[in-house]
Amino acid sequence: MSVQFKPIENKDLEVVSEIYNYYVLNSTATFHLERVDDKELLSTLPPIGHSKYQSFLVLDGQSVCGFCYLSQFRKKEAYDASAEITLYLHPDYTGKGIGKLVLDYMEGVAKKNGIKNLVGVITSENAGSIALFEKQGYFKVGHLKSIGEKFGKWLDVVSYQKQI
Repeated sequence: MSVQFKPIENKDLEVVSEIYNYYVLNSTATFHLERVDDKELLSTLPPIGHSKYQSFLVLDGQSVCGFCYLSQFRKKEAYDASAEITLYLHPDYTGKGIGKLVLDYMEGVAKKNGIKNLVGVITSENAGSIALFEKQGYFKVGHLKSIGEKFGKWLDVVSYQKQI
């Protein structure tokens, strides 16, 4: 498997929304409750072509195996050296070591763009994502209890941080 990264363009929104909507409908990895359309997806992703907060397709050859992005952590200038890191893999590509490659790549992008801190926000029952972030040197910095409700149950959210 040869993983590569390509900046997301408007023409990629259909495949990105297909992956994202899988998680909307089948998991608690996101707190959206209903499918999102391209317009709403655009409001979730950093602006396409942004120089600091970038988004990428994750490719295995010509196959899209996921997407990832860095987004503004908070809309106050003092936070500008921090970003939230997000990744979603197509369900056929989970558990194959791609998540580690994505985090490594995105940390490099973040460093190049002057970002010093990365924060991952994860539903506490998402053991796979938590394990990935912990293996990559992120440490737990926050725990919000029963902060969202999905599929008839109240869910916790945890935050993991890494200084790069």
